[in-house]
Amino acid sequence: MNTIPARLARAAQISASPEQARQRVFQLYRDWYRAAPEIISLYALPVSVPFFRHAIRRKFEENRYVTDQRVIDVLLLKGRQEYQETMNQWKMYDHVMGILLESRKGRPRSFLEKFYEGRDEDAVLPAATGV
Repeated sequence: MNTIPARLARAAQISASPEQARQRVFQLYRDWYRAAPEIISLYALPVSVPFFRHAIRRKFEENRYVTDQRVIDVLLLKGRQEYQETMNQWKMYDHVMGILLESRKGRPRSFLEKFYEGRDEDAVLPAATGV
């Protein structure tokens, strides 16, 4: 499907209230959720639609407890930009697969813990195709 880049373009907005920010977050989530089958077919991803939707849900859940309205507006701007770039096929296969990767957030290890293990795996993260 050919898309017109201006169709998905949105002007940057500042939320007037937390409720408006919440509605904008829900709208962005709905857009990603509804576009999942199209994204999978555009990029020929080897995953199912429910798995892709679960990955999108996980990305939104990472920022669930953000309460600062300015931070929410910036996250919305970045999310909308990612959505537009994905739908217009301005991304490569590896970029889209990066959305599906699990985030490596856990308890941060201290320098001594890394030293005793003999390696620093946090220094080099695998590419999206290395899943």
